[in-house]
Amino acid sequence: MSSEKPSIPNSLNEHWMPFTSNKDFKEKPRLITEAKGVYLKNHQGKTQIDASSGLFCNPLGHGRIEIIDAITKQLKTLDYAQPFQQGFGGSFELATRISKHTPGNLNRIFFSTGGSDAVETALKISIAYHKSRDQGQRFRMVGRERAYHGMHIGGTSVGGMVNNVKGFASILMPGVTHMRHTHLPEHKFVSGQPETGVELAEDLERIAANFGGENIAACIVEPIAGSTGTLVPPKGYLQRLREICDKHGILLIFDEVITGWGRTGSVFGAIEYGVTPDIMTMAKATTNGIVPMGAVACKEEIYDSIMDSSPKGTIELFHGYTYSGLPIAVAAGLAVQDIFEKDDIFNRVKELAPYFQKGLFSLKDIDAIDNIRGYGMMGGIDMKMDQKPGKAGFTCFKHCYDAGVNFKATGDCLIIAPMFISEKKHIDEIIEKLRTGINNYSKSKKN
Repeated sequence: MSSEKPSIPNSLNEHWMPFTSNKDFKEKPRLITEAKGVYLKNHQGKTQIDASSGLFCNPLGHGRIEIIDAITKQLKTLDYAQPFQQGFGGSFELATRISKHTPGNLNRIFFSTGGSDAVETALKISIAYHKSRDQGQRFRMVGRERAYHGMHIGGTSVGGMVNNVKGFASILMPGVTHMRHTHLPEHKFVSGQPETGVELAEDLERIAANFGGENIAACIVEPIAGSTGTLVPPKGYLQRLREICDKHGILLIFDEVITGWGRTGSVFGAIEYGVTPDIMTMAKATTNGIVPMGAVACKEEIYDSIMDSSPKGTIELFHGYTYSGLPIAVAAGLAVQDIFEKDDIFNRVKELAPYFQKGLFSLKDIDAIDNIRGYGMMGGIDMKMDQKPGKAGFTCFKHCYDAGVNFKATGDCLIIAPMFISEKKHIDEIIEKLRTGINNYSKSKKN
């Protein structure tokens, strides 16, 4: 990476930044200028290790030449093709490649432009499916507290992160009910799946009893709740949700935008936990985060039912996006599939994950840490609250940033998700710099 020290842009005023304390940032900017492999460089010329794979989306490392070359080649041939009533061969090839990894017969792939779009698509498909079977009364959706399913109206409605929901309560979807989250007090400092909490799945049975299971279209959960801080499901929990959904004819949707493509140690969380949903969303690692893309995988019978209920020559599902199956996104996705195979990525994650988890939990002696959770190549570190929710996490994030480790913080949780290309020395560096940053945060409080 270049050693030249870049300057701050002429003005920081015009850009309204997402999920950011804009006033705080513009007083002391944190600008990333370069990225290569597992490392970033900021506008001050300082090198940082990327400890959260961007936003879970760059697990294969930054600057992968294979993906860059594939995108460049695609642009020289075809930059855009309308996805409505026409298409190009690459999107069909990528759908086939993806379907070889999806569990069961989730072999029908609908492309979107990201994770939020994928969730919105999954919700619409579930409604369309029930209507195709003359069960149009099924309009209710069940989500979960502390869940994150993107920021569209549907995803925000079924999501359960309080600050994402409360400001927009007046425009959320009707008919949405939430199960409790699975984060119990006795789960502190538990690595892997907790032994207790399976009974929380009975919330879905209770909701079905209250509203009528015949009126519920779908239940959506993340196999591991990621954005809220790596909430790992209790043993048997996802299996029980599957049983309740089957009993009442409810579609089970797994949001695998974060857990998909190896994060748990298996290709998908559904495979890791041995539970096959009816619909599954994915995004982020699908293109290694280089070009926005999402996808929804559906069981064949869902696709067939929607197709069969419409006369030939008519549009079966009135839904789609201008950039569904965008050629350069497809090119990136195909290159990623090649890297998965060539570099044996999924086995690499399985081998590296225990080392990462051991390092992550080695931080539990730090007094400022309230809890640690982890599974596969993802972890959450809860900081003890300081005066108000979120203050400790944000302040600690800034100290860690200065210590040379970059990650995402949500509320008082530090979210750690190393890249799949990491070596043990990179895991050691992440843990060492986390310890330094957290300790510097603790010292700052005493001053």
